[in-house]
Amino acid sequence: MEDIPDLLETMTTEKGEKSAAATKRIYELCDVGHKQNRVPMVCSGKYDVLTPLAQCLTQESGDGRHLACLALNNLSIPTENKRVMALGPSSSAVIGGLCKVIAEDKQESYLCCICLMNLSFLEASITTMLQHSPVPDGSDPIPPLHNSESLIRILEKLLKNAPAVPKSGSGKSEGVRWACGLIKNLAKSEDNSALFGKTDIPKCVVGNIRNTTAPPSRWTSNSLEDFSLFVILNLAQWPISRQALIEAGAIEVIKPIMAEGDLQGLKATMACAFLGAPWTDFPEGGSTAAKSISELMTNIIEKKGKDGQYAYGVFKLYTATKAYRDLCYAANSSDNDVGDSNTKVLAVPSAVALCLQVVSDLVLAADDEVNGGSKYVPDVKSAEYSAAAITYMLPAILQAGDPPRKSIQSEKACGEIATMLTQYANLAGTSAQGKEAALKASEEIKSSSGSARPILEISHESWTQYRKREGQPLDQFLSQEKGIEVDESGPLDFLPCVNSESQCSIL
Repeated sequence: MEDIPDLLETMTTEKGEKSAAATKRIYELCDVGHKQNRVPMVCSGKYDVLTPLAQCLTQESGDGRHLACLALNNLSIPTENKRVMALGPSSSAVIGGLCKVIAEDKQESYLCCICLMNLSFLEASITTMLQHSPVPDGSDPIPPLHNSESLIRILEKLLKNAPAVPKSGSGKSEGVRWACGLIKNLAKSEDNSALFGKTDIPKCVVGNIRNTTAPPSRWTSNSLEDFSLFVILNLAQWPISRQALIEAGAIEVIKPIMAEGDLQGLKATMACAFLGAPWTDFPEGGSTAAKSISELMTNIIEKKGKDGQYAYGVFKLYTATKAYRDLCYAANSSDNDVGDSNTKVLAVPSAVALCLQVVSDLVLAADDEVNGGSKYVPDVKSAEYSAAAITYMLPAILQAGDPPRKSIQSEKACGEIATMLTQYANLAGTSAQGKEAALKASEEIKSSSGSARPILEISHESWTQYRKREGQPLDQFLSQEKGIEVDESGPLDFLPCVNSESQCSIL
């Protein structure tokens, strides 16, 4: 490590073999056998290794450029380094150098895409990264979409120029593959997705799925198809990019993948829900979709993954709850007046209780006076989507028992759930859509309290048991109308027994 200053000096002042040898030594100091050096090399403040490495990316010499790519890749792995490399003083030089190699279609392009993807795992960096749009010194800034040298346009060009069926393992195919991995991460932001929606990237990733010859069951993690379907899933959540996917024919391309009972099937199912696929498109009457997405919601809240499919943290709660809401909407929209509601496969008590839990946990988190809040505080979007899901499931949730009967338990459940939804609607941070959905559901549930509602009763019981386990106050959503307090004042306060000076005794 004490050699680093001299090595950096050689890298910046020498050319050819001497510079490449110094770059190789820097790479060796952060290779797989020296992982402990990676954070000190970037974060200690003793050296600036990033700017010289970025300069090496512009070299015509293949060796120096290749070694600089390898070193930057290794340095981009620790979380502490990502912030410095993506947002720090050298970030423009690093991202600019990586983009230049990709734009020039050098053989190291795929390494540069991997490095950028590593940096994009820091979610705080993704909006800034996609705004990379270099201009000559002293020139006015140019928006990324209007600059052919911006990161987004370079990625678009890479995908557009790729052969329809790239040779597996070739430099070109590897570049496209890791570029899609980078886009997958960048598309987690709504602002970024809006930019992607104004490019040909949505059309390209749909084309990747359309042109593949491998069945979904054979797609490996981090394959081109795996990344491309993830990009579709992330872009489908936001309005502008969603429309671009619809126009690219995404629903027809990914619809068959829903039948897969694995991670790819789950991704395709959620994407189809976001894209507004009709209820009849979901296999087995929607039951597999309902099970897999409600299971995902549960796993996220319980902070766990699913063996062989996904780790905790891969999916956000707002993604899962939004998918469930859109699935409920598709089922509700396809209902007619004959037979049971299509929402019955979605309105299983465990899923309904989960939606109630997400909304009520947010209500409790917003009340400073309440003790015993949830270990998992949901975000406002997840609560909004859960409230809307409840609203769309009401035809099934409020289905009366057969034969019809009175039920004190249903009456209590209706009152408590309606109160909770009203409290959610009145929170300062609740969106207009969330408020409308919650008040509509509250009103319908309150007006249904006369008869037994079996699904509602069981859902309420599950929700109550959850609150007991979490040590939450069980009277938080009980109606506060307990009666009218009275004292001596009033129309009869002229009576002698009311007068405090009176000597009469009240027996």
